Amino acid sequence: MNADSPDTPDTSSADGPGASGAPGRVVLLTASHRVAPGLLSWSAWRTLHDADRVLCADDAHPQLPYLREAGVTVEIAAPTARELVDACAGGRTVVVVAAGEGDGALTDGLARLAGSGRVAMPDLELLPGSYDLPGARLLDLVEVMDRIRRECPWSSRQTHEGLAKYGIEEAYELVEAIEDGDRDELREELGDVLLQVVFHARIAEEHEEEPFSVDDVAGTIVEKLIHRHPHVFGEERAETPEEVKEHWLRTKAIEKRRASVTDGVPLGQPGLALAAKLASRVRTAGLDVALPAGDGIGYELLALAVRAEADGVDPEAALRAAGRAYRDAIRTAEAAGQPS
Repeated sequence: MNADSPDTPDTSSADGPGASGAPGRVVLLTASHRVAPGLLSWSAWRTLHDADRVLCADDAHPQLPYLREAGVTVEIAAPTARELVDACAGGRTVVVVAAGEGDGALTDGLARLAGSGRVAMPDLELLPGSYDLPGARLLDLVEVMDRIRRECPWSSRQTHEGLAKYGIEEAYELVEAIEDGDRDELREELGDVLLQVVFHARIAEEHEEEPFSVDDVAGTIVEKLIHRHPHVFGEERAETPEEVKEHWLRTKAIEKRRASVTDGVPLGQPGLALAAKLASRVRTAGLDVALPAGDGIGYELLALAVRAEADGVDPEAALRAAGRAYRDAIRTAEAAGQPS
């Protein structure tokens, strides 16, 4: 055993002094790197304090300062599986503080010893000292994005303006995955959209005058959601989706202090979506606005989009569905050998 300890076991023979007596107990203690070091469960602390020995192969392990501060003696050692088994002889409990996500070589070695049938094995226990909370992998994404921004020749040169087109593309691909009902594709496309958010937030950190981080982005949307859901976080009541929408629009109008119901409607969005959004704003505000008169296909499409919105139909989605049907018809014609 690689430790400067007077009670390092003699492993020269399977019948040596370390092989006698009760087999003992090996505890592999893991902890999430996404949880602050030192924040361990009560069962983990109790096991650490009650153990006969605590071993760790990494002298720079982030948990070590906190363990020592709590009075736990930790030996820096990287035992083999057999050494660890012998160290448990006589009913002793040895805790191994796992490096990173675990110690694959050690656990594989213990599995081989157990499978051999020639060694009296100690009780083997995997003890998670801390668990990831929901959303913990977002911390990994932020860390990976930070490194890519610093070290990737392409990513390090990107700007908000240069990435704008990718945000549009990823949003459309997400919509396509939803409409296709492809769950695997949906998960991937949600990740691609999330990447755009994290990427832009990372770029924003570097702004000389008005920097902000992904935490600022998250904090802003958290505050907005709480404020716009007084029926959840406050004392107001909303029993129907319509009442929820009314709360949302009312609080949003107060926040934005808009002079017109058209304020905040992006004119750069697809035409049918724009027409439907304007029609929705008009209907929600209770306004009576006649459609503008004009010749040409644009005005006809405007009227169709307004009618669709009044009927509860998303004109963009309806047109995409019709477009897919048209695509299928084209493929059928191609398969039949018709000239393209």
